[in-house]
Amino acid sequence: MCDTFRVRWTIIPQIAPQPWIACSGCGGLRAFQSSGKIRLNANGRRLDAWLIYKCLACEKTWNRPIFERQTVRDISPAVLDALQSNDPQWIRAEMFNIDALRRKSQRIDEFAAFEIEKSIMGDPPDRTWHEWEKAEIELIVPLMTSIRLDRLLASELGLSRSRLQLLHDNGMLQTESDRPDILRRRVRNGSRIIIDVCVGFDSERLWRPAMAADIL
Repeated sequence: MCDTFRVRWTIIPQIAPQPWIACSGCGGLRAFQSSGKIRLNANGRRLDAWLIYKCLACEKTWNRPIFERQTVRDISPAVLDALQSNDPQWIRAEMFNIDALRRKSQRIDEFAAFEIEKSIMGDPPDRTWHEWEKAEIELIVPLMTSIRLDRLLASELGLSRSRLQLLHDNGMLQTESDRPDILRRRVRNGSRIIIDVCVGFDSERLWRPAMAADIL
């Protein structure tokens, strides 16, 4: 694809999901926020691990199970080390584990605030923008996030969501999926978007982040 300008966008969500749990301190459902701390409990050769949450109203704690009554030999050494050391990077990934939260809470508040890192793939371009026919955006999404694809592209390219949908319908914006509603779905790690360069957006925004990356 020699006529395609390739960039990589790494999406980093900023606020972890907040489950609503029956709070014994408040006497009703309340939003809980992760404390970023792990609790471990050993019982013989079995281990329990929880991620500690706090009520946003009264700070009563709730322990969200990571696993319970699991034998130590069945836990990978990397995970065990991360748990024992309260590794912040491992814990942060677990804070965004929306599937685990859904098993414990029927209501979860998700937030679309994010930071984005952009880089040009391969050698820097040696031609002017109008010489490129297409741009390919590779999305790296290391943490689960609620950000929709159309809102991400609208924010970063300066195009309206209706304009993006029209481009998609006319084949000027393509994804790896043939779902008609793909633009309204969450961004996924490894996704690729190919868009015609001459569609009215500022091409520099492909590799230079917008001033604000907070999607409402």
